[in-house]
Amino acid sequence: MSTDAEQTRAAPPPPAAPPERAESAGTSAPPPGAGSVRPPRSAPPPPPAAPPAAAPAPGGPPPAAPAGPDASAPPRPYAPPVPAAPPDPVGAPLHMASVLPSDIPRAEPEPPAERRGVARTVAAAVALVTGIGLVAGAATGSVLSDGPRAQAQPGAYEVARGLWHAAEVDTLFPRRLEGEGAGPGGADRVWVRVAVAPPTGCQKGLDPALARELRRVGCEKLLRATYADETRSSVTTVGMVFTAAGAAKMGRFEERFEDEELGAREDMLPRAYGTETGPAAGFGDEQRATWTVRVLTDAPVVLYAVTGFADGRAVTAPQPAGDAVHPTATTAPAQAGLGHDAEALADRVERSLRRTSAKATESPR
Repeated sequence: MSTDAEQTRAAPPPPAAPPERAESAGTSAPPPGAGSVRPPRSAPPPPPAAPPAAAPAPGGPPPAAPAGPDASAPPRPYAPPVPAAPPDPVGAPLHMASVLPSDIPRAEPEPPAERRGVARTVAAAVALVTGIGLVAGAATGSVLSDGPRAQAQPGAYEVARGLWHAAEVDTLFPRRLEGEGAGPGGADRVWVRVAVAPPTGCQKGLDPALARELRRVGCEKLLRATYADETRSSVTTVGMVFTAAGAAKMGRFEERFEDEELGAREDMLPRAYGTETGPAAGFGDEQRATWTVRVLTDAPVVLYAVTGFADGRAVTAPQPAGDAVHPTATTAPAQAGLGHDAEALADRVERSLRRTSAKATESPR
């Protein structure tokens, strides 16, 4: 049986009363019978913010842990502090992080291909119109201006028309002509001028059929000169008929001459010009062996050449030079190379005419 004291020690302590919320800054007194149990305290106010710690010196000891409620926490492992970024110097470029996207310059977009094409077309049209305006202005100024140089120089075609009386005979019919490779088989030929006829009309210097045909373009004057080859085996009369036709009419006449093959007709055979003495003595109608007739279109001229034997022999069947130079031709004129003489001399006198016309066109009036 237990005593009162033992019963008192064995009795469990009464449960503690729940804490009451403090209505003021102080705490209420513990209720009776609470024993040694401490009432809960209200949450302490947050500590004041400590000033930022200064950066440690390089190589110095780590900074001391701050004192406070967490002083009993285990220390963190030491890590070197991140050095503070130095301030940007004045005038230094901005960091990309501090530049707004709207501040970054962007390239202008390239215009579409259609717009570029239209722009180029417009530019070309403007340049063309400007060029036409300049040319028209220059032409107008040349017409309206006064003075001896206001009129344009005549063209080469018109200059050639007057060469029969304006040019020296040696420029139209040189005294000596050379033909490298102009003979049969590529042989070299040389010709010397032996006679020059005075200017005359077509009725007197041409056969009737050729004179009638040349009326279409108006025969103004006929010039002639006769050459002998250096070996004195052949003689050739070269003639130039100066016409009154313009360039367009001469072009149509040349087409007619080619289409109808008038230059190959025997009744269109030009007349020869012979002399009483010398290599061309006795060179007349009976001695004509081969010929060529050319209608020029860059000058109002019909040029021809007629060739015969220098010994005065007669030829009963003349042959056009175009046929006589053929390698298979077997006629006497072809075998003697007379067709080569006619073609080569016509070529070189034609070149002399063009050179003389070009010089007369370039020379000031």
